[in-house]
Amino acid sequence: MSETTQQLILWLIPVAPLLSAVITGLFGPGILRYRSHLPCWAALAVSFVCSLILLLKILPGVETGALTNAVENAATAENTSLQLADKPEVIATGYQWLHVGSISVDVQLRADSMTAIMLSMVTGVSLLVAMFGSGYMHHDPGYPRFFAAVSLFVFSMCMLVLAGSFLMLFVFWEAVGLCSYLLIGFWFQKPSAAAAAKKAFVVNRIGDFGLIMGMFLIWQTSHNDAYPFLSLNFSDIFGNPELLQQIAAAQPERVKLICLCLFLGAMGKSAQFPLQVWLPDAMEGPTPVSALIHAATMVTAGVYLVARCTPLFVLAPDAQLVVTGVGATTAAISALIGLTQTDLKRVLAYSTVSQLGFMFMALGCGAAGPALVTPAVTAGMFHLFTHAYFKALLFLAAGSVMHAMGDVIDMNRFSGLRKALPITHWTFLFGAAALAGVPLMAGFWSKDDILAVLGEASQSEKYGSFFSIIRYVAMGTAALTAFYTFRAYFKTFWGPEKFPEEAGHHPHDASLVMAIPLGVLAACSVLVGLAFGPTHMFAGTLQRIQGLTLIDPSQQHLHWGVMAVSAVIAAVGIGGAWFFYVANPKLPGTIAGALKPFYAASTGKFYLDEIFTGLIVIPLYLTAKICVLFDRFVIDGIVDAFGAVPKMLSAIPRHLHSGIVNNYAGVMWAGVVAAVVLVLSIF
Repeated sequence: MSETTQQLILWLIPVAPLLSAVITGLFGPGILRYRSHLPCWAALAVSFVCSLILLLKILPGVETGALTNAVENAATAENTSLQLADKPEVIATGYQWLHVGSISVDVQLRADSMTAIMLSMVTGVSLLVAMFGSGYMHHDPGYPRFFAAVSLFVFSMCMLVLAGSFLMLFVFWEAVGLCSYLLIGFWFQKPSAAAAAKKAFVVNRIGDFGLIMGMFLIWQTSHNDAYPFLSLNFSDIFGNPELLQQIAAAQPERVKLICLCLFLGAMGKSAQFPLQVWLPDAMEGPTPVSALIHAATMVTAGVYLVARCTPLFVLAPDAQLVVTGVGATTAAISALIGLTQTDLKRVLAYSTVSQLGFMFMALGCGAAGPALVTPAVTAGMFHLFTHAYFKALLFLAAGSVMHAMGDVIDMNRFSGLRKALPITHWTFLFGAAALAGVPLMAGFWSKDDILAVLGEASQSEKYGSFFSIIRYVAMGTAALTAFYTFRAYFKTFWGPEKFPEEAGHHPHDASLVMAIPLGVLAACSVLVGLAFGPTHMFAGTLQRIQGLTLIDPSQQHLHWGVMAVSAVIAAVGIGGAWFFYVANPKLPGTIAGALKPFYAASTGKFYLDEIFTGLIVIPLYLTAKICVLFDRFVIDGIVDAFGAVPKMLSAIPRHLHSGIVNNYAGVMWAGVVAAVVLVLSIF
């Protein structure tokens, strides 16, 4: 395939949804109306096909024979780091965006194996969500606006992933935040939706400050009085590992600070503690939006950023420990909150926060040693990849429940839906099994990789104790995940058949346009794991990026011990949920009464919103009020005083200005006479 064709394919991936957004925005309200989904479908289909071509044709995986020969050659050399020489990438440069002095920034798209994997996931899941959304949003007066915003959202996410520099990444990082604001607050007439959109936007600005500071520190970083990173291009920064190592040796604290700032940006987008409070409230948007944010876009950006910046993070082990520690904390807290939530979508939202914590737990394992860098990154990204499919499935299935129940989503108000909603029931079950880590499902394979890399990290001489604790936290969180996921499943689809009044007497199952995406995602929840889990194809493709090292295929094997433990954990969690919510449905209420303080803390989300309100929001509000009063009574008073003094001094003289010419003439003559008399008296 020619270089021109490759670049054309690269440009088509983001440009197609951008054109869809423009066409739908201009012609949707007046011409397309309830056919506004058609440009969105077509554009996302084009992007998805181009992403697959990029992944399968332009950036093919390394053949096993060539890989083995490379390992053998590296093993006989003095340097046994096993760096992969062939790291293919496609670069398409549009135009020079910025040129100031020695700083030059181009609008440049850059794709490697990680980019191709991300794009295929983003565009594929987004296409299925858009198909579901056409049925879910049918008859909504904002139908054209919805699909214009969805198209713009996917365009922004594709450009973020394709960005060839930190500066371009930041531009579309903000664009993704803007689109999420528009979609979370899509029903802006509802005060709760407007508040949730503002909360998401403001909380993410905290993380964005960290990303800006990280970029500034990278730009400022020097070595031997030279500034090699003025362009902020990934190729310039990550393409010279020797220079990075020299800088890290000379300025280790600066490199650590850069990584921590970048991670702060990731914490905002990927909703990590303590910046996770915005994501559950994002449920106020339409359910397809929740599926987009939680599965394919927005929250995956933070994980992608940390994985992309692996060449920097491997030089700062302390920063990697922070990444793992924050991920473990987030995973555990979110799982504990998810245990008691009654809103079906909020249960899934907290599971997203928890699973993102799992990904960060893996990404930080490189601190245990260079040999774990590649397994850590591939495990975290593999879980991101599989999570996208089964989490999108769960949210869309929850949307189908909500659609059938007359927009009611409280699990206390309905039950026993498996007969009334058979399609929704079976697809939700597939997604729940994948999230819980049932053997052979997608989540089982990716979560197994994370537990395995945590187990290897726990053998580290320096950080073994730390990673041992993290490993037990991960195992406990996995058990809680299986429990609260099937708690939601049993409360929704088992028990006596009960419908809320809003649902009417005969609730309807998903329509064809909604059922097809559910079926495809359910199949992916199984096939994605079977295709990439046992074969290690995912790791074989992903490791061909800058910062990762070559792994001998003969050294890659299934972790049978970890798989057995994972299966037991899933069985314990699912069995516990069945015991409490099917066999003994009254028992949870009794236990909640006995553990009332903990139950109240869990249902109250550990009062994090109240704590942040008391520590941050109220003090800032009072400070703003004090500033207003100070401005009004002190600053304005001083300014008014400067005007009052001349006013007082002019009180008498200003009466002389009557506007009558005769009076002015009389005063002038009196002045002349007085002057003459004065002169005569002197002489």
